[in-house]
Amino acid sequence: MTSGPVIHIERLCKEYQTDAGPVPVLHDVDATVMPGEFIAIMGPSGSGKSTFMNILGCLDAATSGFYLLNGRDVNAQSRDELAHLRNQVIGFVFQGFNLLPRASLEDNVALPLIYSGVKRAERLKRAGEMLEKVGLGQYRRSRPNQISGGQQQRVAIARALVNRPRLILADEPTGNLDTHTSQEIMALFGELNERDGITIVLVTHESDIAAHARRLLRLSDGRIVYDGLVKHAAPAHLEATR
Repeated sequence: MTSGPVIHIERLCKEYQTDAGPVPVLHDVDATVMPGEFIAIMGPSGSGKSTFMNILGCLDAATSGFYLLNGRDVNAQSRDELAHLRNQVIGFVFQGFNLLPRASLEDNVALPLIYSGVKRAERLKRAGEMLEKVGLGQYRRSRPNQISGGQQQRVAIARALVNRPRLILADEPTGNLDTHTSQEIMALFGELNERDGITIVLVTHESDIAAHARRLLRLSDGRIVYDGLVKHAAPAHLEATR
């Protein structure tokens, strides 16, 4: 484990090829994320947030630029090495939960451990521990359709934690939840960040969700136009007029 940045990117660019020619999405993006940070990414639709998160998660590749993840040059990794890096370093949390409907909650949480070669008994032990951490230990034998949406997102967070990652990437993690449940989920993220020191980077459209983070990256037209403390940022509703 490196003591340096979890994420370090320089001059990151991304463009997609279309029949009409290249479409630029990200332009010369620079950013460094240190261990234990809690960062929100905001920006209007089409600003490049999702593309940026996909590149951070090694789910997409930049067209050009430099990206170090946990001290390793992402561009120098093979496909198998990238899969291993994703599995060991990053926990993913998505808006849609992405739980297997016919599997128990503990089997859903244990899923990433299969790809790590962990034996079943140890997988279930660790899955149970993670469900306890998110307050759902008593539901380990239940299926996703037997619990609420907020509880399903807690299961998704437990799954993200089961490999003991340094970094959680969360893409609109409260997008399908009501206000009260959203605040509960963000309080859980806050506990994981403060108590366990897990680095968290999340994308959100909502200023009250971003307010739980300590640092804000605001994207506009594929560029970072603000990088600083959340409390010093302009109100999120002004993004549409930037």
